[in-house]
Amino acid sequence: MANPEEMGIDTSRRNVSPRPLTESERARLEEWADSIHYSTRYSDNEYEYRHVQLPKAMLKVIPSEYHDKSKGTLKLLWEEEWRAMGITQSLGWEHYEVHEPEPHILLFKRPLNYQPPAQ
Repeated sequence: MANPEEMGIDTSRRNVSPRPLTESERARLEEWADSIHYSTRYSDNEYEYRHVQLPKAMLKVIPSEYHDKSKGTLKLLWEEEWRAMGITQSLGWEHYEVHEPEPHILLFKRPLNYQPPAQ
């Protein structure tokens, strides 16, 4: 996996470590999974990007520990956190920003030509 700091991701905006969902939290979030919208990918010389649009009402059932109350958005999420919420995408994506005017839009990036580590 790519190093978040090398990718310019402010890891201080994340939980110190991934905060697992409880079974009841996971069940409440699962009902929204089919309504998550994924943008097409776009890129620059270094990274490919995509944004993930959550249903606005889904924000209300996401645990408070995932929210950055000072910004009124979600924190930057660990991969384990966003996957547990029902976001599905291939390996290597890092949540690097939240669009503050539209806090239900999460921005992701990964290095161009990303290759997952060999198992």
